[in-house]
Amino acid sequence: MSELVEQVDERDRVVGVVERDAAVRGWLLHRIAVVVCRDDAGRVLVHRRGDGMRRYPGRYDTVIGGGVDVGESYERAAAREFEEEMGVRLAEPPRMVFKRIYQEEHGPYWMAVHDVRLDPAQIPSIAPNPREIAWWGWMTEEEIRVAQERLPFIGGGENVLWTFLRQADRTGPDGALEDGAGE
Repeated sequence: MSELVEQVDERDRVVGVVERDAAVRGWLLHRIAVVVCRDDAGRVLVHRRGDGMRRYPGRYDTVIGGGVDVGESYERAAAREFEEEMGVRLAEPPRMVFKRIYQEEHGPYWMAVHDVRLDPAQIPSIAPNPREIAWWGWMTEEEIRVAQERLPFIGGGENVLWTFLRQADRTGPDGALEDGAGE
C-alpha cells in the first residue's frame, strides 16, 4: 500500500483520502510540498535523484519534497520531506513562497514551494538519503541555466526554481505577494 494523501479540488479543498499511487494513476489532484534550499551566498542546492526512484530516476532538480500526508500542513510536510531526503532538521517551518496547480507526466497536483536558507553552521549536517539523492551540490542561478542545457532537469527550462526566484524575496510570511510586488 502506498502512502495516503488527501484528494483536493481546484480550490485546494479536501474532497477525500486516496493512496498516492491511485491519485497519480487516476490523475486526481493531491498535495505536494517542496523546498528550494539556498545557502547564505544565495546559491541553490541542486541534486540528482537516485536511479532507483520511481518518479524521475536520475534526473536533476532544484526542489526537494514530496507528498503531503493526510492532515498535514504544507509547511510541516516540506520540513519533514527535507529532513527525510537531506538529513537536516529545520528549527522552524519553512516559509511558503507560492502554491499553484502543476500538471505534468505524473498527473496534476497542488504544489506549495517553500524557502529554506541554511546558514554555514547547518551545511555540514547535510546527509542525503542515498536511496533518494545520488548527488548534490550548490549552484548559482547562471550555473543552473548552463546545466539545464546539458543535463536532464525535471521541468527542463521551465523548472519551478525560476518562478520561486521571481517571488521569493517579494512574499510575506503567509506566501502572499507583498504590496507593490505584482508580476
